[in-house]
Amino acid sequence: MTNAPMIDLRGTTKKYDDGPPALAGVTLSVAAGECVAILGHSGSGKSTLLNLIAGLDKPSSGTVTVDGTRVDQLGEAGSAKYRRASIGMIFQFFNLLDDLTVLDNVLIPAQLAGMSKGEARRRAVELLGTLGIDRHAKAYPQRLSGGERQRVAVARALMNSPALLLADEPTGALDSSSAEDVRRLLLDLNADGQTILLVTHDVQLAATTAHRIIELVDGAVARDVVTSGRDAAVAVRTTLTRPAGEVR
Repeated sequence: MTNAPMIDLRGTTKKYDDGPPALAGVTLSVAAGECVAILGHSGSGKSTLLNLIAGLDKPSSGTVTVDGTRVDQLGEAGSAKYRRASIGMIFQFFNLLDDLTVLDNVLIPAQLAGMSKGEARRRAVELLGTLGIDRHAKAYPQRLSGGERQRVAVARALMNSPALLLADEPTGALDSSSAEDVRRLLLDLNADGQTILLVTHDVQLAATTAHRIIELVDGAVARDVVTSGRDAAVAVRTTLTRPAGEVR
């Protein structure tokens, strides 16, 4: 058993060209089993942080460690393997393949990971049942509501039992009812032990879903706040006065 954090960034900076850094010396950690929201306006560094954690981009300096893996040191093949094994991703616009059935969409990560057909199908059917969309297994995504499509996307993200679930604006394309449905789903997943990093600009979603809110401003951590259920943030963990500093 280890007490190592699920996500550990140390002095992580990402620069593009000669402009200001997209991420500026960020140091933070997320424990296994936490649900943490990354909050910030457009251009704050949220997407850059997500891409570094997912192994889709490399930091200019500093380190990125996820579930014991130095993600910043992986090559292209290693990054792809890491995402298949350790990361599940949910996107704002679902990213489902409309020419495949719901079941076939959910099976894709298992096929890429080399899971046996029988095991993969059992896992997919189980997930669809758990998420309440098994009746749509043979349907095509375009025939489903937005909330149902996001549930399919969640099932796909969970297919390989990832250590970390990354949710990038998961309710941004949904109506209020479907958004609440997805919010409750994230709460249920986290209650079952799933580590979740929720990236959003929605203060209400962050405050009612996550244990902590980490606010980014101009690529730096401006606040690290503990939340309590449906209450507003109740304690400021860290307020930075400079772009770089340690949080948690």
